[in-house]
Amino acid sequence: MNDQGGIEPGAVTAAKAELLPASLQKNAEKILDSLCDPSRLRIVQALRATPLTVSELSKVIAKTRAATSQHLKVLRGVDAVTAERHGQFVVYALSEHVNAEILEAVANAFDQLRATA
Repeated sequence: MNDQGGIEPGAVTAAKAELLPASLQKNAEKILDSLCDPSRLRIVQALRATPLTVSELSKVIAKTRAATSQHLKVLRGVDAVTAERHGQFVVYALSEHVNAEILEAVANAFDQLRATA
């Protein structure tokens, strides 16, 4: 803000330069929307430790296998989770895609809450 209480053009320009382009903004919104359910955040947190099957994840997050599968479908939809068949089981892991890194960073940020509790 300048001395007359008006808008500082340089500040507005600098702030706009930090915004994502429309195509990336849409992707960012999808990634963040994928964490809007607490169960999906818990899945990301659990998968940071080790790959898990749906049955294992359902025990960790205390949801049915069907509900857990639906949450995994959302996370797979944003390339945050991968699925690999091992015999009769499908094992889920965090992907190496940048979207998974973003979700992992969010989960890490929430870990800081645990440290202060």
